[in-house]
Amino acid sequence: MSDTRLHIDWTACDGRGLCAELLPELLTEDEWGYPRARDGAPEPVVPPARRRDAERAVDRCPALALRLLSGLSS
Repeated sequence: MSDTRLHIDWTACDGRGLCAELLPELLTEDEWGYPRARDGAPEPVVPPARRRDAERAVDRCPALALRLLSGLSS
């Protein structure tokens, strides 16, 4: 099965928390404002219903720290 996953570049992320605001179903913030996957995965799976929201989060990330990875097997 092919999945789309959300990759967070930790070297670029500056912990503003915008991605967690745009993707509350997938992400939460740690105590410093950095995103964490709600399921604990390093690259959470983006459900098809949340694909547009994830694309918007990638486009709006001020640090350019998000990327969608497609075609990965689970």
